Amino acid sequence: MDWHRWHQGYQEGGKLQERLRIVQDQLRLALAAVPPGPVQIISVCAGQGHDVVGMVSGSERRGDVRACLVELDGRNVAEAQRRIDDADLQGFEVRQADAGITDTYDGAAPADIVLLCGEFGSLTDDDVESTVATLPQLCKERGQVIWTAHRAAPGLFEHASAAFERHGFVPVWKDPNDPFGVARDQLVARPREFRTGQRMFSFADEQTLIALGRTI
Repeated sequence: MDWHRWHQGYQEGGKLQERLRIVQDQLRLALAAVPPGPVQIISVCAGQGHDVVGMVSGSERRGDVRACLVELDGRNVAEAQRRIDDADLQGFEVRQADAGITDTYDGAAPADIVLLCGEFGSLTDDDVESTVATLPQLCKERGQVIWTAHRAAPGLFEHASAAFERHGFVPVWKDPNDPFGVARDQLVARPREFRTGQRMFSFADEQTLIALGRTI
């Protein structure tokens, strides 16, 4: 998958822009729910930073936000950094690294808000489970997670929703009429100590995803 070319969909209009709007709306609400003071955000597989940079740059709380955007594709990293610089967001950093290992988040976790937008459609059910199971290490107390799992992928949204419930989260928002499967959950269990050296996920190969019906 050429993830740099994939992001051209944001300029072409249509489905990606609509999903972006919903994600940014939920990020705006999540940010408003965090008490006054510093806010830490982690964006997993952040791409070009359209969601976080685009929303926070126009927020009254932009000065409160410290954000760590994790992305492996160097072209997307450069574009995300350009957006950050253009918006003059002093508390933002982009890490070019594997988003699937906890080492990458050392110094950025725990966060008030974690974004997982687009990953689940490229994972097996086991890796969706292990990713969600690790989130209590990445979240502060009452931390919120904004995530997506396209409803056209058979059973994916339901599996992810159940995983969040199993690992100490409660749903804050989801819309059954939203085809993109955007959701926001909040950690109600106790956060867990952050540990490096753990693999949360690896992207599945194309044949595995086709067999799972996850070709969105």
